[in-house]
Amino acid sequence: MMKAVVMNGVGGSEVLEIAEVEVPKPGVGEVLIKVHAAGVNRPDVIQRKGAYPPPPGASPLLGLEVSGEIVELGEGVASHKVGERVCALTPGGGYAEYCVAPAAHVLHVPAGMSMEEAAGVPETFFTVWSNVFDRLGLQSGEKFLVHGGSSGIGTTAIQLAKAFGAEVFTTVGSEEKAQAVRELGADYVINYRSTDFVKEIGNITSKQGVEVILDMVGGDYVEKNWIVAAIEGRICQIATLHGPSENVNFSRLMMKRLTHTGSTLRPRTNEYKGHIAEALHEKVWPLLESARVKVVMDKVFDISDVRAAHDRMEGSSHIGKIILKVA
Repeated sequence: MMKAVVMNGVGGSEVLEIAEVEVPKPGVGEVLIKVHAAGVNRPDVIQRKGAYPPPPGASPLLGLEVSGEIVELGEGVASHKVGERVCALTPGGGYAEYCVAPAAHVLHVPAGMSMEEAAGVPETFFTVWSNVFDRLGLQSGEKFLVHGGSSGIGTTAIQLAKAFGAEVFTTVGSEEKAQAVRELGADYVINYRSTDFVKEIGNITSKQGVEVILDMVGGDYVEKNWIVAAIEGRICQIATLHGPSENVNFSRLMMKRLTHTGSTLRPRTNEYKGHIAEALHEKVWPLLESARVKVVMDKVFDISDVRAAHDRMEGSSHIGKIILKVA
């Protein structure tokens, strides 16, 4: 048996409890990880509220990324060994003392990185790489806009886009957050509470716009993104925190020949996620190990304080990653 966070129904953070559950067994192509730390992500909050059920066969427990030590190999696993310090993208189950993950989604902890930092790598780096670089094809010299620049996704996207030669624009909600993302390399930081980002980006780019946009907001931002996008710009929607968009002017999409796509990572195939892991190992791990790119840490909570961790995530005052320490 092991300790894990379980949901006593759906709703606010009060439904989260610590309980004893069975230790999972690794299946074919999987590994069992003794968890040191787990990342807290927005999808965890949405699942807790009952709006983001785990895919078929996945653990019902929360937690999409962990760091820890491999303690058991499933049948057919030759790419890893028992005792290896790793971080992993998981289909669920990370808020626990032990967690199963597909071996192809497991990567060694980058040299020089703490286990708490490593727990904050998989979900955001897999998401940013698969959407910004794989799906939207961001190129050196292009202008890139990410909304929510101080979030885990935002801080990761800013650094990776900058590292690969893009000119980076971002929106944030406070001066404290603005200063934090400037230190990460953002070229243009717009406080959306005090400045109209559509007008500001138009002024900065002489109304030429930005080539690539990563958006987590949705709602009224959909049409605003179409306005600030360059001709033949590419936009990817990975969340809709402002809800669905209504009454958008599709003529903007047509006249600019825009591509507006979207994706969610969790339901993608293990094979696809494995390809992303390979790309990260080749192209991003050297940046992490040389400290050219880092995991921006907001706060580490003990797993017993999981409710407070979720409250902080929902309050949106965090800058970077929120982590649960399990071991």
